[in-house]
Amino acid sequence: MPSAEKVEKVKELAERIRGSQALLLTGFQGLSVADATEVRRALAEADARFSVVKNTLFKRAAEEAGLAELERLLEGPTAVTFAFGDPVAAAKRVVDAAKRFPALVLKGAWVEGRVLSAEDAQRLATLESREALLARVAGALVAELARAAYAFQAVQARFLAVLEAYRAKLPAEPGAASGEPAGGEEAGGEGAPGEGASSSGDEGDEGKE
Repeated sequence: MPSAEKVEKVKELAERIRGSQALLLTGFQGLSVADATEVRRALAEADARFSVVKNTLFKRAAEEAGLAELERLLEGPTAVTFAFGDPVAAAKRVVDAAKRFPALVLKGAWVEGRVLSAEDAQRLATLESREALLARVAGALVAELARAAYAFQAVQARFLAVLEAYRAKLPAEPGAASGEPAGGEEAGGEGAPGEGASSSGDEGDEGKE
């Protein structure tokens, strides 16, 4: 019957597996304590955790987490990198560490529901990281927005040019074309005093009679 300590360890490993975006399994036979500490530090910077595990306990934990197929990677001493962030970034760190410390040998990986062989896990490290992909997408988006803004300004300029040409073809207002003053009725009214003078003259003639 498993001891309470082992049961708790299996439970902890199962929870860690469920919380990981990827798992990278490596052999570490001959890796010194100092080298292992260096590997842990490098992986922590990539939001990953490097842990030496017992195969029997990890097998049970993988079964509890629904990843029984990982059993085929559990041959010989095993260390597991739990990638909580970008799987590609973690894979790059593991591959780089394996180059620095030959005792660290990549066995395989689990990513996005699939178990990868050692060769496929190596290829994973050659992919672009999530940050690099996001940077490329953001750059393409900015360029597309710039092109859209330029196109909009060009359309706006053409529209204003057409509008100006249309306004130039409109007929001028009648008053502006004839050049006559707008107050024609007032000009006619200026003759009224003349009429008054004539009337006065008539009244004078009547007085003489």
